[in-house]
Amino acid sequence: MTIRTGFGYDVHAFAEGRDLWLGGVCIDHPVGLLGHSDADVLIHAICDALLGAANMRDIGRLFPDSDEAYKNIDSKLILQETFQLLRKAGYELGNIDSTIVAEKPKLSAYIPAMQHTLANIMGVDNDLISIKATTTERLGFTGRSEGIAAYATVLITK
Repeated sequence: MTIRTGFGYDVHAFAEGRDLWLGGVCIDHPVGLLGHSDADVLIHAICDALLGAANMRDIGRLFPDSDEAYKNIDSKLILQETFQLLRKAGYELGNIDSTIVAEKPKLSAYIPAMQHTLANIMGVDNDLISIKATTTERLGFTGRSEGIAAYATVLITK
């Protein structure tokens, strides 16, 4: 059995007139995140971690922001395609451990729905997906509520 780990990171600035999507769930917040896609930082970090673990580079290579086909794409579709690529290469998910960094909004009430949504997309048990939320105690761009960052580590097996 081959065991591999991957790490992913993503960040997007807040923007008026957009919905806030995190972990495939629309969050009740007055502003969303700016990006070529729906700017779901959690899904993007998870995809980069999965692709990195499988040595398949990153989502920017597979879903470039220079391609209009991906303009405003639902990041759940990016995760679905990413996971299909991993399965096609013979990999299975061991687990995901992720952290969303945001001063606002408070996210704990949304985490079960995010876990369920992500697990459903990948066809895995909710128990394999850990999502945590934290702040930076008002330090840095996230602390000033200028945007949101997300980190993810994954374990995959073959």
